[in-house]
Amino acid sequence: MVSLDRFETFKAVADAGTFTAAAAALGQTRAVVSFNIKRLEQEIGVALLIRNTRSLALTDAGARFYQRCADMLEQARLAIDDARAEHGELSGALRVTATLEYGLARIAPAIETFALLHPALQLQLSTSSLHADLIAERFDVAIRLGRLPETDLHAVPLAQFDIFPVAAPALLAQRPDGDVRDLAALSRLPWLGHSRLKHAQPWPVDTPDGGQTAWRQHGQPRLSSDSASILRAYALAGLGVALLPDWLVNADLQAGRLCRLLPDHGFPQQGVHALYPRTRHVPAKVRAFIDFLRERETAG
Repeated sequence: MVSLDRFETFKAVADAGTFTAAAAALGQTRAVVSFNIKRLEQEIGVALLIRNTRSLALTDAGARFYQRCADMLEQARLAIDDARAEHGELSGALRVTATLEYGLARIAPAIETFALLHPALQLQLSTSSLHADLIAERFDVAIRLGRLPETDLHAVPLAQFDIFPVAAPALLAQRPDGDVRDLAALSRLPWLGHSRLKHAQPWPVDTPDGGQTAWRQHGQPRLSSDSASILRAYALAGLGVALLPDWLVNADLQAGRLCRLLPDHGFPQQGVHALYPRTRHVPAKVRAFIDFLRERETAG
């Protein structure tokens, strides 16, 4: 019977593109990797790789075998994870991606606690203002904020948060239009825009009279960024008004570094979701982590 270790070696070579790179990834010598590939080809009776002096490529049979091989290795890992999970032990690697701001504020502390509960599990948090491709970049869980686009991924709601316009007291004090009582007055102030929301639809804002109006900031923002943290820094410097989440600016509001504008208006609440790939079998570590996040958010 062919050893699963040789399947792992073959997959590593196909992924890395060279025997040398695969050997480095596996922590083996190039000679050992080459020997295992030769033995695998002999055992199954098919050439899997086309070799030359500089690189290698999969044969047609190798390409088909690669997908079956990857699926088999994943199923084996899931079986091991499930067996260990039945005894309360999660192991292997769990890769999570989130925005930098929410990652620092909520996900990193959660991962710290989750890691203490499951010491055999290796956890990795990747933060970026760009949304990672879970499948291509092999993430197990993605934390997404705001409105979800159409997706083939499973989405589990975790929490909701408020957003509202904020500005520094100095900005309001130095402007004749700094007394903001309605959306029209808000629109006259210099705006700090999130670059990913450049083409967003108007915000449905609840007004004090119990109605709702569609509002959008007119004109170009004075400054823009794809990072909520940078917009917060601009707002603190008195450069304009930013529409930011409560979890990012609550401490600034309490300390008086920022002012909440139009507190009697309601901007739409935003959701926090955990996304994971659609598979026939959800790994125990993914289920456990998402359940942990949901309970943590519910508890406040």
